[in-house]
Amino acid sequence: MSRLREYCVALANEGGGLRELIANALIHQDLDVSGAMVMVEIYTDRIEISNPGQPGVQPERFIDEYRCRNEPLADLMRRFGICEEKGSGIDKVVQAVEEQHMPAPEFRVDSVRTTCVLHGARAFADMSRDDRVRACYQHCCLRYVSNEPMTNRSLRERFGLADHQSAVASHIVTATQAAALIKPDGALTSSKRYARYVPFWA
Repeated sequence: MSRLREYCVALANEGGGLRELIANALIHQDLDVSGAMVMVEIYTDRIEISNPGQPGVQPERFIDEYRCRNEPLADLMRRFGICEEKGSGIDKVVQAVEEQHMPAPEFRVDSVRTTCVLHGARAFADMSRDDRVRACYQHCCLRYVSNEPMTNRSLRERFGLADHQSAVASHIVTATQAAALIKPDGALTSSKRYARYVPFWA
């Protein structure tokens, strides 16, 4: 539990990422859904933040797109300094997670709720294939919106891998491409080590 607590502190201190994630849940909740509310659930290995209603954009586009469901509430929170107008809360959370080499946030959408799961500490060796693919995709999105391509090197840095583990990073890239989440940016290179990648929607 202490490691998860340290993680929460890191997210809260990295430009208010955790604060903005909770604010996003409040702003994007569907107020027409009765008997439901924004929830923050803390477990020994994860934190789940959820709000009633489905999102206005696909979860795969949370990093680069923004569509507000309750603009008056969003405007109020901006005036309070709780969130930003450009809707960069998810970007901040992903950035903070990467700096801690933690599992990537997981977004779940069902017919009733939208949920963000912040997983606790997990060594790279203990991350599942889905964990690694999700992290690779989010890393690629974050690099793209920062006007920087994802490379084998940047992915190794994201996972805290050593330089000699480039083959490991290449396997993750291949798996993420197989999931149709990223693609080469068109640069002419035959080396996976120096290839650049962008999100599937770029």
